[in-house]
Amino acid sequence: MDVKDTNLPLEMETANATAEIPAEALATLVQIGEEVNSSLDLDQVLQNASALVRHLVPYEIFAVLLLDEAARDLHFRFAIGYAPEVVDTWRIPVGKGITGTALQTKQPVLVGDVRKDPRYLPAVESARSEIAVPLIAKGRAIGVLDIQSRETNSFTREQQLVLTLVASRLAGAIENAQLYESARQRAATLAVLNDVSREASSILDIDELLRRAADLIKRVIDYQMASIMVYDADLGRFTHAVDVRYGRSEQSKLAIGCTEGIVGAAVSSRKPVRVPDVSQDARYIVSNPEAKSELAVPMVYKGRVVGVIDLESPVRNYFTEDHVQTISTLAASLAVAVENARLYQRVSSDEARQADEMDAARRMQSALLPRVPAEDYGLEIAARYIPAREVGGDLYDFLRYGPQQLAIAIGDVSGKGSAAALFGATAVGMLRSLAPQKLAPADMLRQLNDLLSERRIEGRYATLCFMTWQKGRQKLRMANAGHWPPLLWKDGRCERIRVEGLPLSIEDNATYDERAYTLTPGDILVCYSDGITERTNLAGDFYGTDRLRLLVENNHALGAAELVARIFDDADRFSEGVPAADDGTLVVLKVKP
Repeated sequence: MDVKDTNLPLEMETANATAEIPAEALATLVQIGEEVNSSLDLDQVLQNASALVRHLVPYEIFAVLLLDEAARDLHFRFAIGYAPEVVDTWRIPVGKGITGTALQTKQPVLVGDVRKDPRYLPAVESARSEIAVPLIAKGRAIGVLDIQSRETNSFTREQQLVLTLVASRLAGAIENAQLYESARQRAATLAVLNDVSREASSILDIDELLRRAADLIKRVIDYQMASIMVYDADLGRFTHAVDVRYGRSEQSKLAIGCTEGIVGAAVSSRKPVRVPDVSQDARYIVSNPEAKSELAVPMVYKGRVVGVIDLESPVRNYFTEDHVQTISTLAASLAVAVENARLYQRVSSDEARQADEMDAARRMQSALLPRVPAEDYGLEIAARYIPAREVGGDLYDFLRYGPQQLAIAIGDVSGKGSAAALFGATAVGMLRSLAPQKLAPADMLRQLNDLLSERRIEGRYATLCFMTWQKGRQKLRMANAGHWPPLLWKDGRCERIRVEGLPLSIEDNATYDERAYTLTPGDILVCYSDGITERTNLAGDFYGTDRLRLLVENNHALGAAELVARIFDDADRFSEGVPAADDGTLVVLKVKP
């Protein structure tokens, strides 16, 4: 005869149980109470309980199922004798099956032959008898302790009472362990959030940032499948930046529109979307056939969705409200980090493009620098230009007025960088356009000033020293538009040639003075820009014109090219490694014997 369900209230059964249980069994119950309360590790608690229960009530199949209050169903927390797919995937609604009935009624259920009970859910086909006892903690049913046997009528009423007492002790231990596990999980979550905030501010590569985020999420949610997507403005879709499948990163070319699927629902609402069973949700787009539940959380930055964290599980009802809160907090931090990384990438891209453009400009400016004339004008000529940046505003040029006459120009444009270089190139272009007229120095500066003044740019001007050299007559003629006075070594002395005039493009109709010198073999003319004389050292001292003048006096026996090299080397030694703040230009002319 089958043993039927007991109908006594749980409180009465528990009260009467002690009188009906042998002393040996009571001793084991005491041991169970000590064992289950000796640890806060829930896995260890349930492992110990399963071993001790077997001494009191021999079983072949054992399970502790816990209640998911949000989903209102039971899931396996510990099991012996069940197939892995049952343990991993079964969710038993409250009120369904024998275990669901025990939880709903808060009463134990004993069934002698499960084949005759319509409530039985065939988790184990060979099972014949079963006892399901609710786990009650502080008046709340938190789960079910369930044992089964492959023999009919295997369990007695006394064993049911014993199991009821075990359940009363186990429920308190489970609740304590759950509280401890919850506190530990919150601590882990806070640690992850701290790591995200700390690492997100230091990782500026989006792919690396999101791969690290996937690793951090794994520390608080044991997901099986995860995708972190970012919005691609060019495509108008969310593309997979990171895909993780069962611990392995994979490449995915799948792109999802802003209103497509569960991800699209999260984007449209700007709120998390939790789907307990994707097979029951028409929005679900099948990308992982094994997925049963999904959680999509948008990453929102200043009202814009910049990405989505999408988690999937092969278990129905896997994701909880705690998961939603955790991922939502992470998503907020990641949204800021993603925008920072994008901004950094844009800036880096712009800087790289600008660097390429400046490098091209440097090469072009270097290629356009005039070569020293190959013709014999009775002079040793050397020139060198070193910009402080990729491109600079210093300029020099040689204009052939004829086989016996050469024009030399050296100048400096206000400011630095590409704008100065462009203004300088314009000035040189105008200078060369006037060269066929073979103008005298003062007339050349006057006409050049008129041309630049017609196209005056606020804050831009140029200094220019312009000279002509007549080989046969050994005559040097010079006019100066505000440039540093050249140095002339002659008759054993080195002095500055003071010829004055306004810089170009400062004033309309400016006029310029002109001076003439007759040079003899060995005389040296040194033309320079302020990038030489205004080099500074660590103490902030200037290299200065006097130091340059003395160096020329002491090295007048050198050739023009050697003297140029000596001046630059001396300025570099003086600066003690301090970078040049301005372009440096030298043009040295030495009269041949």
